[in-house]
Amino acid sequence: MQFTAEMIAGMLNGEIVGDKSAAVSTVSSIDGGKAGSLAYLTNPKYEQYIYTTEASIVLVDKTFEPKDEVKTTLIKVENVGECVLNLLEMYNATRPQKSGISKLASINEGASVGEGCYIGDFAVVERGAKLGNKVQIYPQCYIGDNVEIGEGTKLYPGVKIYEGCKIGRNCIIHAGAVIGADGFGFAPKADGTFAKIPQLGNVIIEDNVEIGANTCVDRAKTDSTIIRSGVKLDNLIQVGHNVQIGSNTVMSAQVGIAGTTKIGSNCFVGGQVGFADHIVVGNGCKIGSQSGIDKGVADGETRFGSPALPGIQYHRSFAVFRNLPEMATKLRELEKRVNTIEEK
Repeated sequence: MQFTAEMIAGMLNGEIVGDKSAAVSTVSSIDGGKAGSLAYLTNPKYEQYIYTTEASIVLVDKTFEPKDEVKTTLIKVENVGECVLNLLEMYNATRPQKSGISKLASINEGASVGEGCYIGDFAVVERGAKLGNKVQIYPQCYIGDNVEIGEGTKLYPGVKIYEGCKIGRNCIIHAGAVIGADGFGFAPKADGTFAKIPQLGNVIIEDNVEIGANTCVDRAKTDSTIIRSGVKLDNLIQVGHNVQIGSNTVMSAQVGIAGTTKIGSNCFVGGQVGFADHIVVGNGCKIGSQSGIDKGVADGETRFGSPALPGIQYHRSFAVFRNLPEMATKLRELEKRVNTIEEK
């Protein structure tokens, strides 16, 4: 579907500088823009590309004044970032939605499928599963016994939902994610082997949650592992059994959360952070990448390092740490001087 500069400016209440009939059918970065694409300038560091881009239309802030000739059509708006988000959402809404149930899907007669659902090739829906309206199940997904999936939720290819788990409305779960596998529970025996501890709980994922590719959320030993509404998990994250993650918390890739840890709402967690078991992290916390959290964190605190330290303490410590080689050399020199003085 094509949009002209005049149409876009009308939707965004923008001002056109250039050809109002310029048309676009896709979105691109400003440094990689091609004819027929819409680009945008949000970072002044990329201004150089606005003079050479081949994009047909570029969104800019209303305060932008070019320093050289601009060949493309500009649309000046109040807030470029917000306008780009709105346009991407509108463009995504125009993309065709999959529908219908494949003859190659296996749906147990005891399952319940809502209206307008899509179920792709070789997907399996087991007995007692309940799919809300407009749920999308892509090929090769597995939906276990008594699983509940809320309206508008989308499962990309190869997602596995084990028995008894509950997924809310308007969630997105990306390819290869596993929801409800057994938690890592084993009891050592006298002969050196391990007895498996049965994992009898489930996973509850509330509304508007997005879970990245190949992320695993383990079922609880008893009760539930809970992912609250609005949580966003990146790819390759491990969520252990009985973990709870508060609403609107965001985590980057390769985070690992050990069992029974509770993480609050509105937290920001960088990549490769490790959380020890049975700790509590408060609301609004910020955890830097590759930090190791081995004890509780109070509301609103920031942590860096492994083991993690409060933000200011970490930066002061790091300032000392990076100078340790020079400090060690000076210390040896001082020791030599002291020894010389003592010998005299």
